[in-house]
Order: sequence, then structure tokens, then C-alpha cells
Amino acid sequence: MGDTTDLMQLYSTRILALAADIPHLARLSDPQASVKRRSPLCGSTVTVDLDMTDGRVSRFGQEVKACALGQAAAAVLGQVVIGRSAAELSRARDQLRAMLTQGGPVPDAPFDGFEVLTPARDYRNRHASILLALEATVEATEQLASA
Repeated sequence: MGDTTDLMQLYSTRILALAADIPHLARLSDPQASVKRRSPLCGSTVTVDLDMTDGRVSRFGQEVKACALGQAAAAVLGQVVIGRSAAELSRARDQLRAMLTQGGPVPDAPFDGFEVLTPARDYRNRHASILLALEATVEATEQLASA
């Protein structure tokens, strides 16, 4: 019963609602940067397209083929990504990773919506999927910085 209860908590109504309503769920035409990331453990994939204007994300699109947790993480990111700088996105990625793997605090606002994924701390096999959207987004901003 304990394992079933843990899984029910992990796939909470809130997580499933986020997974069902992912913002910016479409590829962009002619993006400045595009990155596809795949989790080898579970096979989840996320492709991120973005444009930056004056150092901030001005257009964003994503294609998400992931478990409910990866989809929920993409939804949280999609809600706040427009207007964010590369530094803010890198910090959010690092904070989310620390929250999952080291018991760190929830990422700073406006990325505090990742709090919904705190039950996934105990499920290491889900961490890569949760991090995919943010990792792809950070990689896209790095592409633009090095161009």
C-alpha cells in the first residue's frame, strides 16, 4: 500500500493538470536557437525553440514527449519563460537540480512553481525527465551566446 500511496502523491492532481496544459506547446518557425534533449533512462524527449531579444527570451516553443512529471516541468517553465534572461534560466536549472538531488529549496520566484515536483525527490529515475525542458532551454541560450 505504501508504494501505491507514494505513486499517487507523485502523480497528484496538480501535476496531472499541469501536464495536460503545457504553455507554448508548438515548435517555432525559424527560431534563433533550437535544442532537442533526450533522457536515455526513460526515453523522454523535449525540443525547445527560442528567440532572445535584448538578452531575454522573446519567443518560446516546445515539443514535449515525456512522462507526466516531465510534462509538468515543461508546463511550469512555459508559464514563466518569456522575458527571462539566460542567467535566470541557468540559476533555475541549478536550483531545480539541487531541489531534486540534494534536498535543496524550491527554486526562486518566478520558478517556484517547480515546488509541485518536490515529491519526485525520492524517484531518481524521474529526475532526468523533469530537468529536460530547463536543460534544453539553457542550452539554447548558450547557443545564442556563443554565436
